[in-house]
Amino acid sequence: MIGVGKIKQYSNVLDKPLTKGKQEVSLSAFAFLFSELVQYNQTQVDNIGELERRLEDAGYAVGARVLELLCRRDKGNRRETRLLGILSFVHSTVWKVLFGKVADSLEKGTEHEDEYMISEKELLVNKFISIPKDMGTFNCGAFVAGIVRGVLDGAGFPAVVTAHFVPMEGQQRPRTTILIKFAEEVLQREARLG
Repeated sequence: MIGVGKIKQYSNVLDKPLTKGKQEVSLSAFAFLFSELVQYNQTQVDNIGELERRLEDAGYAVGARVLELLCRRDKGNRRETRLLGILSFVHSTVWKVLFGKVADSLEKGTEHEDEYMISEKELLVNKFISIPKDMGTFNCGAFVAGIVRGVLDGAGFPAVVTAHFVPMEGQQRPRTTILIKFAEEVLQREARLG
């Protein structure tokens, strides 16, 4: 018969490719669930720093699982072993799976050798959040920073990862920059590998 093709069957949900097919979660469902996560954690803490830490911890668990899933499905259980390789993996592959597009930019810090920045003009977790004036410095990007830290730690690249707002000329909302500061051991290993 014409037009009848063989449909590939997957024996396990983990074998199903991530990059093909429609999105599994609607944007409104994600926004609602994330809002609930923020509100719940807000009732459990006394200050903004603690709230951001809790969001980062939640993101860390997500990042560790995303790394395992992507390595299993797309890379045949292989992981990146070089610094630029893992940064490119986070900037493109991880970002595309989580947010439907590659991050806006990946840059090396100019002041410190061990710092890299992933910037996003409109980070999804900050898109639908309005921050009260008494929480002026609060950044939901801490959740994404936790995801990035979870991916990096799981891949053997320990780092301190933080989220920051960076004002943009002529824009109402600032962009979000995920600042990655790698541990000294990572830089020493990179130097040895040359």
